[in-house]
Parts: sequence; C-alpha cells; structure tokens
Amino acid sequence: MAAQLRAAGHRLVASVEECDWAVLNTCTVTHKAARESRQRLRRIHRRNPLARIAITGCWSTLEAQQAADFPGVVHLVPNERKDQLAELIAGALPVEAHRVRTAIPGSRRRARAFIAAQDGCDQACAYCLTTVARGPSRSVLLERILADARAAEAGGAGELVLCGVQLSDWGRDLPGRPHLGELVDALLEATDAPRIRLSSLEPWGLPGGLFERWDDPRLCRWLHLPLQSGCDATLARMGRPYRCRQALDVVRGARAVIPTLALSTDVMVGFPGETEAEFAASLAWFEALELADAHVFTFSPRPGTRAETMADPVPSTVAQERRLRVMEVTEGSRQRFRQGLLGAQQDVLWVRSTQTADGWCLQGLTDHGVPVGGEADRDLWAQRSAVVLGQAGVELIP
Repeated sequence: MAAQLRAAGHRLVASVEECDWAVLNTCTVTHKAARESRQRLRRIHRRNPLARIAITGCWSTLEAQQAADFPGVVHLVPNERKDQLAELIAGALPVEAHRVRTAIPGSRRRARAFIAAQDGCDQACAYCLTTVARGPSRSVLLERILADARAAEAGGAGELVLCGVQLSDWGRDLPGRPHLGELVDALLEATDAPRIRLSSLEPWGLPGGLFERWDDPRLCRWLHLPLQSGCDATLARMGRPYRCRQALDVVRGARAVIPTLALSTDVMVGFPGETEAEFAASLAWFEALELADAHVFTFSPRPGTRAETMADPVPSTVAQERRLRVMEVTEGSRQRFRQGLLGAQQDVLWVRSTQTADGWCLQGLTDHGVPVGGEADRDLWAQRSAVVLGQAGVELIP
C-alpha cells in the first residue's frame, strides 16, 4: 500500500499528527486484538481530528457498521478488496507497477519486508474467525510474489518474511498446483535477499522435502508451528486436522535437517472441555518439545464460531492458572535455547537504531529470531553483522 501511495504522488509521514490520511489494518483474532483495533482508531482521531481514516482488516470487515461509525472514518475497505485499498482511496497504481518498496518513516520503519503469498483458510477450526473474516484459501500468483520480493530487496530490506494465513496451502488453487517448496526455490533463485524467513506454518499439508532446502544459509533457522494443544482429545474438539504424533513428525523432520532450529509455537489453554488430565498431557508434551519461544494464551470465545457455544467451559481462574504453568515451562526452554547461543558467532540484522550521545544503540534479530542489543559508532539500521553473542557490546535482550 505504501509503495502504491508513493507512486501516486503521496508522501508518507512519520506521525499521525502530520498526516492527511491514516490507514489502519484491524485484527479480531482475539477479544484483545479487536479491542486494540478500536483503541487505535480512537487514538488516531484524538491525535489528529482532521485526518481522514481508511480502515481494513478482519475486525472492520466483521463489524463493518460499528467500524464505519467511528469518528474520522471515511473509507471502509473489506478484506476481499484490501489489495485495492490504495487505489480505492487515492487512485493509486496497481502493485505490479512498483519496483521499489522502501521503509515507512517514523516508528513504523521496518528493516524486514513482509511478503504476502496466501490468504484465507479452508479449515474452519472451532475457535477461529479467520475463515469468516478472510474467506477461503487463495494463493498469490508466483510472479506477483517475486515482483514484491524484488521491490523490497531494491528498497534495502535486510530480510524477506513470507506470509500467509495457511502458508502451506500456497499453490493448490493455481494452475499446475505448485507447492510451497517450489515457491521457496523461486525466491532463492530470483532474489539476492540475504535472509528469507517463513512465517507461521500450520502443521499439516506441508510438501515433502520442504526442510531439505534449509541447506541454503539464507533461509532462517526458525520455524513457527501454531500447535495449540499437546492433547489429541483437545485437538479433536478444536477441529484441528492433525494429532500430536503427526505434529511431532513434522518437528522431528525439520530438526533432522536443521539441527540448530529455533522452534516457536502458539499454545491455547482453557478450551471448552479441557480437563486437568488433558491439560497435564498437553503441558508434558510442550515441555518435551524444548521450544525456543511460545505465545501462550487463554481461550476466548468469538461470536460466530462453534466454540462459542460449546459445553463445559473452563473457569477463567483455572484457565489463567494453566496459562502461567505453561509459561513457566516454555520460559525455561526459551532461556536454555538462548543461553546455548552465547559464545557463538551469529548473523544479526539490526532492525532498530537510536542515536545516543556516544553513538548508536541498536536492536537486532538473529536468524533464529532471538533479539539482540548492541552499540556502534554509526547507524547500522537494516544492515547485518556477524557478532559473537555475549562479547563486549553485544547482549541478548530479555
């Protein structure tokens, strides 16, 4: 969108106070996400009452009337037309016309470029609004993905992040039914991007031999599998199309060819019907995985999902207690993984930089997704450095 608007003659500014237009992409994956979307809308209007606001995304698509009634909102673009937002609000050019994607100024400046490859999902898990808000699974054409990747590379992005709601579905609706592994091959061949990362991958539908491509050092040694639960009975009620053995096979297959893999996941506790025995089984399963990171959250019923009306809800106090128990386990494995990186040379992409009286304070990411802090005598934003973690001036960020 930023590239389209720039090409149409608009100037991107660093703060809400400076803008004539503000574009907000909303979320509704949880109650908290929807609330934060509403709060952000109010904040934009409060900070700049004259700004015209265009909104898109899942919350505004599902709650269109409520979203349209917010002060300052003059355009509401549903998810199915999100790709046309810049054209709809400002007569901007189609994305294919752009050759450079540069960072948005101000606090939104990013050294990494997120490349959309797929949207929507056909699975309809019991707790998830994605199918309602995003529609069925659909792939972005390979030519468009490569054009976007090249534009980001030309704009100086230090890392390309391949994104999708159900990324492993990519290609199944395209002529010839290409698969995700072929998309990874094409990105490696068509770009000189120093780092390529795959975003969240559901643990089903992955093409055979996918992880063998990680012998190319440009692919980040990081994998996020949103496993949700480590109990088969809970997974069945959730409507997840796999069981723990299948998910474990994926993890083992990845680790067999990527020995230093950083494995990240999502864990949901308190799903309706989750007994103490089910929770204990799930907790033990995640403990055995030795995760590098985890997002642990409690179930929140979403209107329009099957889980909203399921029997045997878990009391919120019990769910919160379970969340803390999982967090204790996953925090332990997280710290063990991070400590294992100390003393070893790592490739760090500096994603933030702040000038100080003595030079520059830097924040970066290893290809494992581990945050690192450092100092330099010059601005290294969007640049990469080979550093030894734990040496003077380079430390892990808590």
